[in-house]
Amino acid sequence: MARTAKYREHLPQLNGQLFLTDGGLETTLVFHEGWDLPSFEAFVLLDSDRGRQALSSYLDRYAPMAIAAGAGFILESPTWRANPDWAEKLGYGREALARVNRDAIDFLIAIRARYETQTSPMVISGCIGPRGDGYDAGVATSPEEAENYHAFQIGIFRDAGADLVSAFTMTNSNEALGIARAAKAAGMPCVISFTLETDGRLPTGESLAQAIATVDAATDEGPAYYMINCAHPTHFDHVLAAGGAWVKRLRGIRANSSRCSHAELDNSPELDMGDPVELGEQYADLFRRFPQLNVLGGCCGTDYRHVERISLACQRAA
Repeated sequence: MARTAKYREHLPQLNGQLFLTDGGLETTLVFHEGWDLPSFEAFVLLDSDRGRQALSSYLDRYAPMAIAAGAGFILESPTWRANPDWAEKLGYGREALARVNRDAIDFLIAIRARYETQTSPMVISGCIGPRGDGYDAGVATSPEEAENYHAFQIGIFRDAGADLVSAFTMTNSNEALGIARAAKAAGMPCVISFTLETDGRLPTGESLAQAIATVDAATDEGPAYYMINCAHPTHFDHVLAAGGAWVKRLRGIRANSSRCSHAELDNSPELDMGDPVELGEQYADLFRRFPQLNVLGGCCGTDYRHVERISLACQRAA
């Protein structure tokens, strides 16, 4: 039986309140906590008590931060790699994969029950990653193929009681469009978050404006909003500064701590943490210029220290 979602019909982040989310889960687990996650498959931690404790302790650093700021919080499930192709490499069949995706939402519902307050609503998001590599556009897929492929995970999130689905590190508009269509067919709000290269374009070479326009035109503005993740603010600041009506469709940023390119990050044996204070000020500058950007967190290389600086800087900017 499908569980009733708390915020699916009225996402509170659409009202303009500041919402925080977490930083780079996988890079924190691998580089700071010593977990062996060769393909960043954090969902496997749900299958052990020790892994669940690691995920719980991770969120324990963030949720109180949102409460202290009087901000909402997006609880993102650790399921970026929990789709059929990636899970198959780890020996997860369809039944096991369905179970772990349901468990991810159950886990977050328990976290929300522990922390949520009246002034800090906590929204549960089922996290979806690309079928391929989040740094490489790879083999082209059609929107129809993407829709059929991602409908499996989206349907599980819907029935488990997630408030929305968020697709991160989307490298091309076709896969993003397929996910948006699958979410719409399932009656789920969705967020599409594109990854950008150092020139501010998608790995396919598409501009961010083109990608958003493509998905919006084909879905009658189906996504609740768009985000940017896995890129440093210096990579996309000029893109936002160029303006256009499409910029208002952006509501969230989850930036990398590093200014390096994806290729450089892929080949680096060490984590580039960047400068948390500088990153916080860069977010605050974006927040002042584009006040609709109210969903803020981090991506590769960031941790609670970066998000804390982002929170403090944006509170001052507000």
